[in-house]
Amino acid sequence: MAGKNKKKSKNDLISTNKTVVDNRRARRDYHLEETFTAGLMLLGTEVKSLRKGQCSINEAYCAEEDGVIVLHNAHIAEYMQAGKHLQHDPKRDRQLLLQKREIHRLLGAISREGYTIVPLRLFFDDRGYAKLDIALGKGKKDYDKRETEKQRDWNKQKSRVVRDMGRD
Repeated sequence: MAGKNKKKSKNDLISTNKTVVDNRRARRDYHLEETFTAGLMLLGTEVKSLRKGQCSINEAYCAEEDGVIVLHNAHIAEYMQAGKHLQHDPKRDRQLLLQKREIHRLLGAISREGYTIVPLRLFFDDRGYAKLDIALGKGKKDYDKRETEKQRDWNKQKSRVVRDMGRD
């Protein structure tokens, strides 16, 4: 029958590679070089808030604490359907789950070479786990930002000219 509702399985409810939040300012403010994907240690109410899209990583940054990398200042709103005793602190520090080799690579770069660890994107992978894309980045100067903007505008103009020439 064409009109029958099909039951949804557990796998249908999990969103695959769904981006929750994107840090668009990171590409403007930093020269990004190497990217990593890290897991996050979250509480249950934090995961539920992320699934509703209630998160901000615009002011977030990563730093080293006791040999692990921690995400600071990321805001995950409280899950209002949960009771008061189950709520989490929206701005609490969250540990990133990386392999030892990746941690050593990141810590070496930020201590020796003047890099910083920038959070780029928070998403759910195909297994339903919350992941964070981070990158090693060096801060841009104001003249670098202006140059990037000029280059982007010039590329837009070139594509418009090429598109308009094809119409003639």
